[in-house]
Amino acid sequence: MKVLANDGVSQSGIKALEASGFEVITTTVAQDQLVNYINDKDITVLLVRSATKVRKDIIDNCKSLKVIGRGGVGMDNIDVAYAKEKGIEVINTPAASSSSVAELVFAHLYSGVRFLHDANRNMPLDGDSKFKNLKKAYAGGIELRGKTLGILGIGRIGQATAKIAIGVGMKVIAYDPYIEDVEIPLEFFDGQKTTFKIKTISKDEVLKNADFITLHVPAQKEYVIGASEIEKMKDGAGIVNAARGGVVDEVALVAALEKGKLSFAGLDVFENEPTPAIKVLMNHKISLTPHIGAATGEAQDRIGQELADQIISILK
Repeated sequence: MKVLANDGVSQSGIKALEASGFEVITTTVAQDQLVNYINDKDITVLLVRSATKVRKDIIDNCKSLKVIGRGGVGMDNIDVAYAKEKGIEVINTPAASSSSVAELVFAHLYSGVRFLHDANRNMPLDGDSKFKNLKKAYAGGIELRGKTLGILGIGRIGQATAKIAIGVGMKVIAYDPYIEDVEIPLEFFDGQKTTFKIKTISKDEVLKNADFITLHVPAQKEYVIGASEIEKMKDGAGIVNAARGGVVDEVALVAALEKGKLSFAGLDVFENEPTPAIKVLMNHKISLTPHIGAATGEAQDRIGQELADQIISILK
């Protein structure tokens, strides 16, 4: 049986699959050529990340497909319900990248409160001639310790983010329409363990009381954070979105940054990927990364192994 990992898969995943008798193909096939390629090669399993779309055309026209796998959490690039109607198994790896995304959230938070993203733009340009000016410009940083982090969506990634926040010394508040409370276990290097319980509150309460907001929600039809939500937030608050492009209204976000309502934003995902708006890319108050939340070696190894385990379980 053949597996097409169209957006790539880790070596650990390839080894596990090959050890079970699968042939793994890592050729990247163009979207409009996928149907022909899958049929020509008699592909049984199609693995994707976020780049490849698996819509009805592929599901209807590729009779050899038995499994569609998404390396990651969100499956908005796959017509999941339709695939299942047609008897195709759809799998993903919801837990594998949680820690990596959570750490990136904090990279953006630390960058924002200490102006690292802007300093890293300006130091190479003016560090030798305007050192004192830059030092003064970036001297008003704040600490995360003691501040309140508001988490919108307290699923696996939200909980991983909460773990780091608690370790940093932050207060954590959360909103999730599907979860009433969660227990956050913290395990330390010396074997000690402790657990924190977080009871979710209303979205408005989170917006009004958080110093920083981080989003961990699936793709939505409407904005989760728009102009009205930003207006409810504290003056000088910050926003990080490492979830999905389109859950934050970027026009409203830029406007709030420009007038000083918000102090900074961190974005790993964008409304118009892979061509984010120039106003977003050029704004000196936004810390930017190109959708790399799950892009760590550790996460990719876990994703590959998890996908392999599920495929072997289904087909072997």
